[in-house]
Amino acid sequence: MPEQRLSSDRETEDARPDDDEIGSGVRATLRCTFSGIRHPWTVSKIVLVTGGAGYVGSIVVDELLRRGQRVRALDALLHGSVSSLLQSWSNPDFEFVRGDVRDASIRSDALQDVAAVVHLAAIVGDPACSRQPELAREVNLEATKALLDDAERAGVERFLFASTCSNYGRMNGSGYADEELELRPISLYAETKVAAELEVLGRNGSLAPTCLRFATVYGTSPRMRFDLTVNEFTRDLTLGEKLIVFGEQFWRPYVHVRDAARAIANVLDAPAAEVSGQVYNVGDTAENYRKLDIVELLRERFPDADVEFVHRDEDPRDYRVSFDKFSQQRGFKAEHSVAQGIDEVIALVRSGLLDDPFAPAYKN
Repeated sequence: MPEQRLSSDRETEDARPDDDEIGSGVRATLRCTFSGIRHPWTVSKIVLVTGGAGYVGSIVVDELLRRGQRVRALDALLHGSVSSLLQSWSNPDFEFVRGDVRDASIRSDALQDVAAVVHLAAIVGDPACSRQPELAREVNLEATKALLDDAERAGVERFLFASTCSNYGRMNGSGYADEELELRPISLYAETKVAAELEVLGRNGSLAPTCLRFATVYGTSPRMRFDLTVNEFTRDLTLGEKLIVFGEQFWRPYVHVRDAARAIANVLDAPAAEVSGQVYNVGDTAENYRKLDIVELLRERFPDADVEFVHRDEDPRDYRVSFDKFSQQRGFKAEHSVAQGIDEVIALVRSGLLDDPFAPAYKN
């Protein structure tokens, strides 16, 4: 199990900070036809996806159902009723539970007949955690510990935890962060994720836990978000807005939301012994970008874009990440690039499908 080494540092809040990233009856019908290999526990039991109606969660639900998996989504719908799971509703392998992951009775109901948990439910990103710090600690850490306890009692066999590459904070030097690098959580969001990782990995032997540190996500989703760097920049320039970019020279890794979902399915497909107690960075080493690089990709599509750079000499969130471990051990390769994601978001914004891409519904 990789050792987590922590050092202290504090975040200076960016004026335009990056985000990284429920009661229905049980259905008895079991779909028995599927493509690919399914492990014995997946035939009769369920994968619980917490945060299943969210930006990443709705894609994860779709990916697992597409692979023939029975799926139960748990979501509190903090951002209001959304249509992100309507496409899954008619699938007999799908169930939805509306409720708060902090609620013990909701957790108990949601964990019935569950073989694996994909724990995505969280207060996501630096701004959201800064606005409601106590809620962030309750949901991101305390509820995770309670869910782990309940999952052990319920006989759950697998536990996948969605963490973040923000845990690495500011790097020293020009190298790439791998899973063995010292963790430097410099925001409340990252601090809660690092603490939760320790709790999850401490259950190795009972739950076959795996932690996935995701790069900053982008791309279109049924529960669309425009408060993520690639999506936000693309929306603004597509609609002719002036783009103000803070700290254009600092690095972040990026991963398409569908590749993030594929990574989760990849781990679920693996024999438990191969991934139990493991931490994986999820993304593509070639997909580390500065904000300047993203703007240049956008300028190829919008030559007359109005962009103002606000230079900063310091930004604690400056890191490039290596994703070689996951690629080499699990054969995972991202299928999307930031350039493709930009084109995808441009097409969505231009389509007219969204009445107001600046509406609060499209951010956390």
